Amino acid sequence: MAGGAQMDDDDDEITGINVTPLVDIMLVLLIIFMVASNYIVQEAIEVNLPKAATGEEVNRENKMIAVILKQDGRLFLDGALTTREALGARAAALSKEPNASAMIAADRAVSHGDVVGLIDLIRASGLEQFAINIDPERDPEVGDGQGGGQGAEGAAQETP
Repeated sequence: MAGGAQMDDDDDEITGINVTPLVDIMLVLLIIFMVASNYIVQEAIEVNLPKAATGEEVNRENKMIAVILKQDGRLFLDGALTTREALGARAAALSKEPNASAMIAADRAVSHGDVVGLIDLIRASGLEQFAINIDPERDPEVGDGQGGGQGAEGAAQETP
């Protein structure tokens, strides 16, 4: 061999693991999940529901639209801001389905006349079954004290 160069031996044992690439990958994944979670979570429409001591669960297997009437008069259909005309059209389309209904959630500060007008709009569109969303309240003086409330959502149903 020329020059008598001596070669280093790379057969030494690995005594430590370099975790820097692992930490980099974990930080990138964390940032991706944090950004993606903003798109996954839907904002809830906050409604101050009226309390009632009686109520029952609604059969959620049937086709149903969710209507929310806020105190300021805004109207939401299945979580999206809508107009009375669009609500009427959607109720008319859904009325062709068997056992279709509407779940109405109105803020307790909304006037009775506005709620009746909303019910009238839904029924005039051909959707005859509806339920009023309530905040169940357990009243020990009503019946056997069970109050009929079912979890966080109850409904007072009305059918023709």
